Amino acid sequence: MNARNKSLLGLAALSLLATTAPAAQPLAPLPAASATLPAAGAVSAFYSRWRAAPIWFQGPVARPAARQLAGILRRAPLDGLASGPQLAAEVEAAIARAASGNPAAVAAAEQTLSAAWVMYVQAVKRPTTGMYYASPVLAPQGSRPDLVLLAAAKAPSLEAHLTAVSNVNPLYAQIRDTAWAEAQASGNATLDPRVLANLDRARSIPGTGRFVVVDSAGQRMTMFENGRAVDSMKVIVGTSEFATPMIASYIHYITLNPYWDSPDHLVRRNIAPKVVSEGLGYLKARGYEVMADWTETSAVIPPEKIDWKAVAAGKTQIRIRQKPGPDNFMATMKIPFQNKDDIYLHDTPAKALFAKSQRALSNGCVRLEDAPRFARWLLGGRDAVTSSKEPEQHLQLAVGVPIYLTYLTAQPENGKINYVADVYGWDQAATQRLAAR
Repeated sequence: MNARNKSLLGLAALSLLATTAPAAQPLAPLPAASATLPAAGAVSAFYSRWRAAPIWFQGPVARPAARQLAGILRRAPLDGLASGPQLAAEVEAAIARAASGNPAAVAAAEQTLSAAWVMYVQAVKRPTTGMYYASPVLAPQGSRPDLVLLAAAKAPSLEAHLTAVSNVNPLYAQIRDTAWAEAQASGNATLDPRVLANLDRARSIPGTGRFVVVDSAGQRMTMFENGRAVDSMKVIVGTSEFATPMIASYIHYITLNPYWDSPDHLVRRNIAPKVVSEGLGYLKARGYEVMADWTETSAVIPPEKIDWKAVAAGKTQIRIRQKPGPDNFMATMKIPFQNKDDIYLHDTPAKALFAKSQRALSNGCVRLEDAPRFARWLLGGRDAVTSSKEPEQHLQLAVGVPIYLTYLTAQPENGKINYVADVYGWDQAATQRLAAR
């Protein structure tokens, strides 16, 4: 067994709890990375404890990935690491010192590059500002310094590993690389804060696997397999008043023949005034029921018992439910997922609205251009059908599918960044945050 394989076996022990390791004799300290690097302490502890083989050097000679790291760091302000160019200079200086062959200089350079890499990985693996994560595993993972270095040490190709980690995901890489190429071509060192805001929102999308992305700014939904887009469709999203929030969650089932619960503001603004002016026939014609409460087993109560003028005035709050049927606002299906705002995907009978170029028209939930097609993809090619006429029929997925609702106003097209309308004003808010820093 060669020395490098022995070292990798030692690194694998990082996955075990420290309490399982036998007591070790104190080791002489190794030369540390530059004290200016915040990650230097954790990196020094990693090398001291595990006596890891060099990741970046073969003797005094830097591996190609070392120069690649410097290039990654130079563009790192786009990744949210403002000190990237300064780190790149430190990395290049450390490589130059190591070339002298001095063992202490080589060891220090090794740790300097590792500390810079840890800082970079932690920057690109920050959770997205303002995104709701239904499960912690949906947030970016793997930012602990020892795990970052272990992954680099175990990579069959360090250059390929650096590329994969820094690309984050295809959408992120397209936005970042297009913005970087534009900046290089123009010689403009000033970063557009809209790009930074969009990269922050794109950061949580996976780089691999099977998942769904709903882009409220572009008003499209895209299905991914093995990290590549395989299908997409138009969607209708929330208005500026009822913005569709950023969410990371899982789809576990599809509901056929769904009820539709009207949001309170629609009951107050639309339904109650119509009942006051047109009478109770308005409710019956549209399949509306008045419910006693908000539970799943709620009883239906007679609508004549309601003071509809009080509801219209906002003095009384009631629950209105629409029965399944051809006029149901969710048409034939609803696709729920866990989140704190009761947002979900659904079919719609109002297909003509998808012809509009601006489709921020809903109350926050997402209407699908072709819900049966999406359901078929979720079910692995099987149509979402049921012979039952009963309301709320659930079709379970074999495996939960991650879904990410985000907001990408920066759209790379033909080598340039084009910006779609900032309907929610979130780019403006991000610009103000960055200016405050």
